[in-house]
Amino acid sequence: MNSILDSRPGLAAVIDQIAEVTGYLWQKGWAERNGGNITVNVTEFMDDECKAMPAIAPVKQIGMVLPRLKGKYFYCKGTGKRMRDLARWPMQNGSIVRICDDCTSYEIIADEPVVPTSELPTHLALQNYLLETGSCYKATLHTHPIELVAMSHIPRFLREGEMTRVLWSMIPETLAFAPLGIGIVPYALPSSVELAEATLEQIKKYDVVLWEKHGTVAVGQDIMDAFDQTDVLCKAANIYMCARNMGSEPDGMTEAAMKEVQDVFKLPKERPC
Repeated sequence: MNSILDSRPGLAAVIDQIAEVTGYLWQKGWAERNGGNITVNVTEFMDDECKAMPAIAPVKQIGMVLPRLKGKYFYCKGTGKRMRDLARWPMQNGSIVRICDDCTSYEIIADEPVVPTSELPTHLALQNYLLETGSCYKATLHTHPIELVAMSHIPRFLREGEMTRVLWSMIPETLAFAPLGIGIVPYALPSSVELAEATLEQIKKYDVVLWEKHGTVAVGQDIMDAFDQTDVLCKAANIYMCARNMGSEPDGMTEAAMKEVQDVFKLPKERPC
């Protein structure tokens, strides 16, 4: 069977990277069963032949109007599909979709009629915002990092800026590689419009957002970037928990020490692109 990846090395490289990252998610225990979702903007790799491909499944509604996505193409993980399977067979556990001209619906064009994740409206709303703001970010990742989800069960860490402060203070690399910190979205029903809208507000300030008692959503220049930022924050959460397990609240880096890291490395206070 022919694949849309055939003779398109750029697109194939993006899909290979997605498969690599999904393997990491499974290995870390962040993607139990069919947990987690991925959406990546692959429009730049679509040639005229791709654009002429007919839909291979009925058109489906997104549930919102997303004007910046007209005619855009995305790789999406399939609903009910496992990350561990996607790592081996990405085009059997995900699909390429095209946003229709009405900006409210999409159609699957390749390789198989794998219906995208139920979280697609949230992912596409984020993608619409990234395009609207001229961002170079193209990937969205939802996963279930154990330590970060555990911290979201503690009311203290749901206060504005508290989790960011603690995670930054655990190790200098957290501040260096996740310089925007982490946003918090109070619990909302998965796949709901309420959750999508709250996530969109937080993603305006943060590259990684934590859904209370659920998981994280991250955006990045590619899927590895989104994974790396989540991984860095989760490592800091793990260090915090290890210190707590030794019987005391960790001191963490001082405010002065954290400011020094920010100043010396000229860390951005807003999204760099």
